[in-house]
Amino acid sequence: MLNAYGIAQDCLVEHPRDVDDKVIASSIWLDLISPTHEEEKRVEAVLGFDIPTRGELEEIEASSRLYQDEGATFMTANLIRRGEEDRPESSPVTFIIKGQQLITIRYHHPQAFPVYVKQAMRHVAGSNGWGVFISLVEAVIDRGADHLERVGAIVEDTSKQVFSTSFLRKGDTKKRKRKPVNLEVMLGKIGEEGDFTSKMRESLVSISRMLAFAQAVVDQMKLTKEVKDNKARLKTAQRDITSLTDHAGFLNGKISFLLDAVLGMISIEQNAIIKIFTIASVVFLPPTLVASIYGMNFKVIPELNWENGYIYALALMILSAVLPLFYFYRKGWL
Repeated sequence: MLNAYGIAQDCLVEHPRDVDDKVIASSIWLDLISPTHEEEKRVEAVLGFDIPTRGELEEIEASSRLYQDEGATFMTANLIRRGEEDRPESSPVTFIIKGQQLITIRYHHPQAFPVYVKQAMRHVAGSNGWGVFISLVEAVIDRGADHLERVGAIVEDTSKQVFSTSFLRKGDTKKRKRKPVNLEVMLGKIGEEGDFTSKMRESLVSISRMLAFAQAVVDQMKLTKEVKDNKARLKTAQRDITSLTDHAGFLNGKISFLLDAVLGMISIEQNAIIKIFTIASVVFLPPTLVASIYGMNFKVIPELNWENGYIYALALMILSAVLPLFYFYRKGWL
């Protein structure tokens, strides 16, 4: 799909879908979303340079992602979004700037793009491809900050659920037990947020490299007011990326700690269950021994003719079960 945008009265304007070659050549921004082979060839013929294929976009070496060729600047970064069932999806997006025009190539739908389009239709910052590119990056950074804030809130809520085992109701004088948390569910939730944060950090690193390359390209341009503004905006974006990367690292550390804590609590719960079975087996072992002794079928047993032998045997079994329980209680094992 090919979306073409122009600028009119300091606002972004979307051209009709069926655009001719003249509109493609004059548009300030061409957004190619999962482009077909025909769309790629058409844009290449009009603009005069080769568009990277999907396989080329996914290459990770810097020389394949950040370069200049045929008078155009090619920059690729991984952008992240929450897909189906809130799963993180990361995919490369290429920004190509040639002259006054920006071309983006993407195979997924980061939420930052429609958000930027909606804002730019009211007012657009910058009247050329570099201005739109920087505005798009700023929208991506804002969206990334929102994602990290959401991860932080989920991690904080999960931490409270894991570590808060009791609460005091207003007006109550005794603490009441909370409903036990499902640690397996907590473990899955923590794992999902850890995966998302890792992908987000990878995305931020790739954006940081892209901005550093863009800064070097802009520094070589003839200094005008617009270029000066672009340089200042790029520096601000780089500082924002640095702060978000640091915050993502902090969240990663917190998630790792919480993951270890949940695994530790699961281990404690399992040990508590094993302890219950162990105590139960120890408690019932002496009564079983007594019952086994008096259940033997020897012809001569001294207590066989006792009038109160049955009561005596029951009392002995109960006493042999109570004594270990009392001992465990005194030791604090119960």
